[in-house]
Amino acid sequence: MKLHEYQSKTIFAKYGIPIPKGRIAATAVEAKHIAEELGGRVVIKSQVLVGGRGKAGGIKVAKSAAEAEQLAQQILTMEIKGLPVRKVLVDEAAAIEHEIYFSITNDRAAKKPVMIASAAGGIDIEEVAAKTPEKIIKVHIDPLLGLRDYQSRDIAAGIDLPREHWREFSRIAAGLWQAYLETDATLAEINPLVITKDKRLVALDGKMMIDDNAMFRHADLNEMRDIDEEEPAETEARKYGLSYIKLDGNIGCMVNGAGLAMTSMDIVKLFGGEPANFLDIGGGAGSDKVSAAMKIILSDANVKAVLFNIFGGITRCDEVARGILVAMDEVKPKVPMVVRLVGTNAEEGRRLLQDAKMITAETLADAAQKAVQAAK
Repeated sequence: MKLHEYQSKTIFAKYGIPIPKGRIAATAVEAKHIAEELGGRVVIKSQVLVGGRGKAGGIKVAKSAAEAEQLAQQILTMEIKGLPVRKVLVDEAAAIEHEIYFSITNDRAAKKPVMIASAAGGIDIEEVAAKTPEKIIKVHIDPLLGLRDYQSRDIAAGIDLPREHWREFSRIAAGLWQAYLETDATLAEINPLVITKDKRLVALDGKMMIDDNAMFRHADLNEMRDIDEEEPAETEARKYGLSYIKLDGNIGCMVNGAGLAMTSMDIVKLFGGEPANFLDIGGGAGSDKVSAAMKIILSDANVKAVLFNIFGGITRCDEVARGILVAMDEVKPKVPMVVRLVGTNAEEGRRLLQDAKMITAETLADAAQKAVQAAK
């Protein structure tokens, strides 16, 4: 789950990371009042969950409260990369001397969090990594020991941070680590962390991504979710506890088990097809969950065939078959369906589907080939 800048910076502030004074506004008039409170010179920042807001015209500097109102009005009517701007953050403007990139994310290869910093802040870190990788400093954090003071100092030295800022930088690094750890984040990023002309370190921008698998521990963070940037089908899937990701292909896939789902998608591609989605209905899925999953798959206009690959262990094949029949009765699909049922109550499941005019298969390879052919 992605958090907006203002949400991320609010979390940062809880952990002692200095942020600019500012508040969120949903109207131009609100933006004007906030600008007046902050002394007039402010930055109006669109709050959408995409990068490149500045290049798209979604970040502007206002020299007065009246100009802040005018700019906020313009930004609040924008769409950036297809997402509507519903709120703006009005922050006090900072006099910037230098910009730093600073973040923590997961390094799956190392199986540890990694703290990343660069003296080339304020621009796309991917561009820095591609053109001047020597400017990026990385330090892995042992999850059992946490961030150590010497690691913060190593990073400060690596980015040539003036020594007078090392103590404050270490405090910010410790705060970022705690924010990352305690929110179950997969990314906590400050870009830029700036040195101001009055020699302060301030996090001017913030970005956080929270692990969806940990959201049951964070009801407060779940309330911050912005569904504007999500596919409607993914939002619907979450209501039923389904793992669903929309893809660009034309063969819908309903599978129980994440590994089996990945295998099914790979075999579809092996035989010349393209999966339209990843969808794991999970273990023990009842007919209501299967019915919901099928409706979600068929809501995608690109789907030309549906592949069901169910291995009945905890999940009973007859329950899956009932769910398919319920969904077919309600949705009345017009695309061919290929079903492979193996395991618990598989014979009962196949018997239930006999009259549904569905294509059956004994093996996954056979099912994938039939689905690819049916989609054509």
